[in-house]
Amino acid sequence: MELNISLVQIFSAFVILFVLIDVSGSIPIFLSFKGEGRDVNPLQAAIYSFIIMTAFLFVGNWILKLFNVDVSSFAVAGALVIFIISIEMIFGVEVFKNDAPGGSKTLVPIVFPLIAGPGTFTVLLSMRAEYDVSNIIIALFLNMIIVYLVLKYLNVVEKILGIGGVYVLRKFFGVIVMAIAVGLFTSNINALLNSLQ
Repeated sequence: MELNISLVQIFSAFVILFVLIDVSGSIPIFLSFKGEGRDVNPLQAAIYSFIIMTAFLFVGNWILKLFNVDVSSFAVAGALVIFIISIEMIFGVEVFKNDAPGGSKTLVPIVFPLIAGPGTFTVLLSMRAEYDVSNIIIALFLNMIIVYLVLKYLNVVEKILGIGGVYVLRKFFGVIVMAIAVGLFTSNINALLNSLQ
């Protein structure tokens, strides 16, 4: 595979994934798990998330074809999911309940759906049409480093940002996520409607 490294693409993909993964906005959730004495392994969370999302980047289109779903339909559905996530972030309501069984919280819900969720899956497929795969993987790897550091030094991050800082970041990124969802929806709904004509 030929590598076409582009700093612009890496930065753009990094920002989009960072906003959707929203590791800073998930700090209160991580802290609540820690307070409950739930086991969260930072390295495992980062590695599992990276493997799952990288695998989906390569086999996502094949999975969609298997279920006879085109990328535009998946992107529209994903945009709706992202939009709901943004509503959660902005208005502080809970739509997706973290009701996984007891025990380790590393795989569920930390890895899925908090880090590697429907929103990131949708955007990964969408970005593949615009960006070189190598740049997406690098951006994804950089995000996983941040995920690891946040989970590893959760108390330090909380002290630096403060409760107010986490709150403001969550609201700010919520608006950005909503804008991404609207853009993703409008661009793909047009393609979907055109294909039906």
